[in-house]
Amino acid sequence: MKNITVSVEDDIYHSARVRAAEQKTSVSALVKKFLREVVLEDSPFDKLARRETALRQLLKSRPEVFRAGDRLTRDEVHARHALR
Repeated sequence: MKNITVSVEDDIYHSARVRAAEQKTSVSALVKKFLREVVLEDSPFDKLARRETALRQLLKSRPEVFRAGDRLTRDEVHARHALR
């Protein structure tokens, strides 16, 4: 286990000590808990990767949802029939 040194303003430190006492723990334990939550929190990339995986699984399990043969024509994509 590594030790770290953190500098904070006096009022922040005092409030942290009060909060730690309310929770019957130490400031060090509060900081450790905070850092653990920050590290374990999903990054935006992780969230997108998970969503992509879920979508790919859905498309594989339900081929009727998306088929390459259902493509629109170029005119349909650009709604050109509406201009004629």
